[in-house]
Amino acid sequence: MDKANDSVVSEFVFLGLSSSWEIQLFLFLFSIVFYVASLMGNLLIVLTVISDPHLRSPMYFLLANLSIIDLMFCSSTAPKMIYDLLRKHKTITFVGCVAQIFFIHAVGGTEMVLLIAMAFDRYVAICKPLHYLTIMSPQRCILLLVTSWIIGLIHSVTQLAFVVNLPFCGPNELDSFFCDLPRFIKLACIETYTLEFMVTANSGFISVVSFLILIISYIFILVTVQKKSSGGSYKALSTLSAHITVVVLFFGPLIFFYTWPSPTSHLDKYLAIFDAFITPFLNPVIYTFRKKEMKMAIKRLCCHLVHYRKIS
Repeated sequence: MDKANDSVVSEFVFLGLSSSWEIQLFLFLFSIVFYVASLMGNLLIVLTVISDPHLRSPMYFLLANLSIIDLMFCSSTAPKMIYDLLRKHKTITFVGCVAQIFFIHAVGGTEMVLLIAMAFDRYVAICKPLHYLTIMSPQRCILLLVTSWIIGLIHSVTQLAFVVNLPFCGPNELDSFFCDLPRFIKLACIETYTLEFMVTANSGFISVVSFLILIISYIFILVTVQKKSSGGSYKALSTLSAHITVVVLFFGPLIFFYTWPSPTSHLDKYLAIFDAFITPFLNPVIYTFRKKEMKMAIKRLCCHLVHYRKIS
């Protein structure tokens, strides 16, 4: 960090998505609505799982932690972006930019591993129902969660280790609304082609491998269920459809960012908005409205809160 702090560049300027005031106003309203909805939806899931004794299964433990990660993921970029939409000069300090990169990759890497853990949970629940509570014990669930965070943190620290001491002497304009490694590296004052390839390959490899593991695991579950019972495959597909939807929504933009050979800048930014606002909002919607137990638990929580307010 000493080298970075001694470099000429002490802050970066975001170019944003558009210079049009009308488009920026629309994006501001859009971002506010979906960010607040994401916060409320994910907080509701966390509070419901914590407060309702009927939701003590491993599946809901992992779901609550996914909501916590989604809260952290959208909050790593959304507040700064919303604030900048009202400003003409959009800047971020060098330290702030590095911190944002760290949190994006740490939380994003953690969510990838947690989604794999949730796929494993569904495999055990559907293919080995009699051994579900034994295999998915509380200790196993905590181990999966801790492992997810360790891998996410290692991934983030590994990425930053290559770039944190790069010299930056200008220019300092980032053609985005948040800090991410590919554009950050390109602003360094040295030849960074090899470094760009390593960082992009690292994130791209992890994204593609995690996505393939999840898709293959879901296919394996469906094939296993179909062999056991022809009628059970429809129920399994219905159960897994929420997980598959979340996986596609989360990994789609990430794979495009890190594997597309010549991405379009504007398309990159629109997909980044989708990943920052829409995906964290859709996760609670998809999981909540497809699970009868969750809907009933939310109703019980709302009734309890209304009753508590009347008493107080």
